[in-house]
Amino acid sequence: MSKNNQNNKEKLSGKAFDLVVFKRILNYAKNYRWQFLVTSSAAILLSFLGTARPLILIEIVNTYITPREKEGLLFLIIVMLVLLLIEVLIQFIFVYLANWLGQHIIKDIRKQLFHHIIHFKMAYIDTSSVGRLVTRVVSDLETIASFFSQGLFMIVGDLLKMVVVIIAMFIINWRLALITLAVLPILIYATKLFQIGIKKTFQEVRKQVANLNSFVQERISGMSVIQLFTRERIEYQKFKEINEKYKKAYIKAIWYYSVFFPVAEVLSSIAIGLLVWYGGLQAATNTSVQPGEIIGFIMMAQMLFRPLRQIADKFNTLQMGIVAGERIFKILDTDSRTPRNGTIEADTIKGNIKFKEVYFNYIEDEPVLKGVSFEVKQGETVAIVGATGAGKSTIINLINRFYDIEKGKILIDDIPITNYDLTSLRNQIAVVLQDVFLFSDSILNNINLKDENITLEMVMDAAKQIGINEFINELPNGYHYNVKERGVMLSSGQRQLIAFLRAYVSNPSILILDEATSSIDSHSEQLIQQAIEKITQNRTSIIIAHRLATIKKADKIIVMDQGLIVEQGTHQELLKKMEGYYKNLYDKQFRVINIQE
Repeated sequence: MSKNNQNNKEKLSGKAFDLVVFKRILNYAKNYRWQFLVTSSAAILLSFLGTARPLILIEIVNTYITPREKEGLLFLIIVMLVLLLIEVLIQFIFVYLANWLGQHIIKDIRKQLFHHIIHFKMAYIDTSSVGRLVTRVVSDLETIASFFSQGLFMIVGDLLKMVVVIIAMFIINWRLALITLAVLPILIYATKLFQIGIKKTFQEVRKQVANLNSFVQERISGMSVIQLFTRERIEYQKFKEINEKYKKAYIKAIWYYSVFFPVAEVLSSIAIGLLVWYGGLQAATNTSVQPGEIIGFIMMAQMLFRPLRQIADKFNTLQMGIVAGERIFKILDTDSRTPRNGTIEADTIKGNIKFKEVYFNYIEDEPVLKGVSFEVKQGETVAIVGATGAGKSTIINLINRFYDIEKGKILIDDIPITNYDLTSLRNQIAVVLQDVFLFSDSILNNINLKDENITLEMVMDAAKQIGINEFINELPNGYHYNVKERGVMLSSGQRQLIAFLRAYVSNPSILILDEATSSIDSHSEQLIQQAIEKITQNRTSIIIAHRLATIKKADKIIVMDQGLIVEQGTHQELLKKMEGYYKNLYDKQFRVINIQE
């Protein structure tokens, strides 16, 4: 996937409100119907309870305070107090369930999203920013939680309250209602402009958050390179630029707020001013308006305009959730999963591997393998050598189906690998890479990868067989020693030994070693060589190595150059070819070793 395609996928709709995304997010609430219904019912009740208070206040002022009547006043005050307590209780239920619903829904979306990501083809992972994916899984999903807890239900509740208040206003006094609502069209129009503008800024804010996360994640992971090459000042300057873009995006959002809220406040104040002016004149000159109505309308005007201002703010929360939803659905809708159409279980495979005229490229029109054909028979140890970029590691990726080929066939036991169940196939293949990845966990869990079928006793027995049990027991807590993130508490040689043991205990039918001895010390290499001789017996093994000394005993050596197989044979056979590619590599390597000695 090119960067242009990546950028295209980041483009989001410019709509103030995307109904398609809204419905799709809302669809996740189906699993929590009764919580959704209770929360919605609470929002409806709150709208009526909130409107009841000014109505009771009008009655108190007109019937009891103005005529100076005490009889019945206490009763209405108690009724108002009871309604207030009920409103508080329902408000608690509403807030709790709205947040409960939001957290459960994002739990479901996060599970779906992570499950989708871990089944992506390696091609997608290779061309995607880890920081952006982390932002999607963590930050954007929290925004969707706010979509429910602070956006959707709050908006529905406020809108219902506004509708009830407006109806009550017209029932009590239609003239005062019209005076109060005179500025409403202007405020609604201003709110609409605010919503459109703020969505664009929130899209930019989310984009800059992703850029910031991506940059920081990469630089922290590559801190040793930054310090070794004294890139601190340069990377700091880059960080300042990205940080500045994020600040500007957020300040632009603040600018919209700083304009809208004063305008909304002024308009609501004008409405109340008109209400007091007109109502006061009417109350002073005739009896068409009573003092209690003026007080009640002032209270209802605040109940009308305050939610409208809050709706604009909460609508932004809703929009942020929709923006986050758009980004998350872009990933969920990405069809970049390895096809899992195979149905044949690979549990009993023997390990015969055949490549027949295999063509493959990572980038279109830039072939990496150009019609590669070879065979590895059951129990053979085959080495693949060649210069960097010759296509050696690509062969391993294709056997594991990290990528699918363009043309040709890859067979295991004369069955195309696409016909095998993918999980079953990978369970029968163990790979030890040059760059070993260890999780922040115990050595035991890094070896058995929390497979309950692989016990501590089995791991210890395997470690004894390949001669590394002593090294592990010397560590604090032995097999329960936490190696920390990426195994930083171990040397590169120790990490390689752990990876080798991890491959060994899985008891694979096919073993692949990709530069497994290229970055370790001589003592660790000796242990690895002993282990290689043991576990490759009667097991199909493919070894990729730059150090030709490590593959002398291979049953067959395949020599590659620029995506083609140029030579095949045993070590001794290839050395007999005086102008051969392998002999040239061998002579150069040992000439360098002799010079160093």
